[in-house]
Amino acid sequence: METLLTWIGTLPGAIGQGFVWGIMALGLYITFKILDVADLTVDGSICTGAAVCTMLILSGVNVIVAMIVAFFAGALAGLVTGILHTIMGIPAILAGILTQLMLWSVNLLIMSGKANQPLVGFQFRDKVLISTGTNNIVKTLIILGIIILMLICALYWFFGTQFGISLRSTGNNRSMSRAQGINTSFTTVFGLALSNGIVALAGSLLAQQQGAADINMGRGAIVIGLAAVIVGEAIISKISSNFFLKLFSVIVGAIIYWIVFQTVIFLGLPSEYLKMLSALVVAIFLGVPYIKKQWFSKKAVLKKNA
Repeated sequence: METLLTWIGTLPGAIGQGFVWGIMALGLYITFKILDVADLTVDGSICTGAAVCTMLILSGVNVIVAMIVAFFAGALAGLVTGILHTIMGIPAILAGILTQLMLWSVNLLIMSGKANQPLVGFQFRDKVLISTGTNNIVKTLIILGIIILMLICALYWFFGTQFGISLRSTGNNRSMSRAQGINTSFTTVFGLALSNGIVALAGSLLAQQQGAADINMGRGAIVIGLAAVIVGEAIISKISSNFFLKLFSVIVGAIIYWIVFQTVIFLGLPSEYLKMLSALVVAIFLGVPYIKKQWFSKKAVLKKNA
């Protein structure tokens, strides 16, 4: 019973992590599910958001202003990826890798050449929006919950507008979208910018939550984001196909991921294996529908020929 209570005590922290990474996964959802683009920029843009927000707070800038600037810094990174992809004709996955490599140097430059910039101490306690302190966990969860609700409502509204529908159409069928007069290059660039802006916003929250911006904090972020997107969608899709719930499912997937992560640590299992587990989960959830489709297609052909 004591062990169970101890494990339950770790859940608020895991949910807090799930909220922050869920925001990151919302950005990834835009490129991966809506635009149908494999964007690897996120591993760099999440750190960009953290670095920009941290350095601005250290300079005395209001935390809300710092987070807004971090959003636009991430959007700029997505814009670079979009230009490399649409104007220069570089494949999306390679364009993302190139931007990610550029961001490594840019992030170091933003953090004054340091690999880590701490954001802790009494003088900054009242300047951050969220923290991981035990006494502040309820406040942190409420603030993150409000941010997530506002963000999901804004995205739901945006993707219901004419331009938002054009963006969704671009990901669904580019050729048909162009035939309907949609500038698919512009919608792709905008989608990449919006996606990485949200990812950078998550990075700014992550820096506050962890008390520092670190050059390596984005490593493997895309795996965590994909796991959240795929696991959440697998659960919610069985309930409803409503777009609002699809956006909300990303947050659910992120929370499940971090509860599993916290459980792995609680059981004393090596946490370094979790990213491999995440990659396997993503591979299974991506591969099983395809294998299932192929299997039933073959059975249908055999039955028809029998």
